[in-house]
Amino acid sequence: MGFFETVWEYALATTWLEWVAVLTGVIYVILASYQSIWCWLFAFVSSSLYVYICIAFELYIESGLQLFYVAMAIVGWLSWSNANKKSSAVSKELLDSPESKTVVQVWSLRIHAINIIVSGLVAFALGWTFDQFTNQSNPYMDAFTTVYSLLATFMVTRRVLENWVYWVVIDLVSIFLYSSRELYLSSVLYMFFTVLAVFGFITWYRAYKSVQT
Repeated sequence: MGFFETVWEYALATTWLEWVAVLTGVIYVILASYQSIWCWLFAFVSSSLYVYICIAFELYIESGLQLFYVAMAIVGWLSWSNANKKSSAVSKELLDSPESKTVVQVWSLRIHAINIIVSGLVAFALGWTFDQFTNQSNPYMDAFTTVYSLLATFMVTRRVLENWVYWVVIDLVSIFLYSSRELYLSSVLYMFFTVLAVFGFITWYRAYKSVQT
């Protein structure tokens, strides 16, 4: 049986809980690519559900990541809301209009190099710890996606353009991580996330260039 046939059979047997988590996760990324503040509401719902799902499938590090996402959804909402209020005196109804967007920023290669090296060391240490002392599945892969996702999520809240590049790599690794636990619907979700990350980068890059010219 092929991968997609397996995915289809699993989709038919998938609980409503995972369906809601997947669909709200898709909506989050789409809205984030358009810099809509409402993305954080859907991120909150999706991540809250995935906390439970990951624990149930012995992805403990990932469940911690999802818990962090819940907190970052709140931080992201507050950060974007505050930034929008400072950037323009628009009404609440126009909060998500193009005129209210803040400027997309770009980090230097030096900052990225430091972040990648430090995050890599933290991911290795976290993976080793869970490999030695727990029954964690795929500890190093899980640690990689978790640590770098923490960094990328922070970059989203600060509207850093390169966050989408990080997400492409993270999402590709996550496809294999969820497949290894037979969470095929979530694996397909991360395939979709990969495509959306590319779209998000293009959209944010255009916004960045429009300010530079």
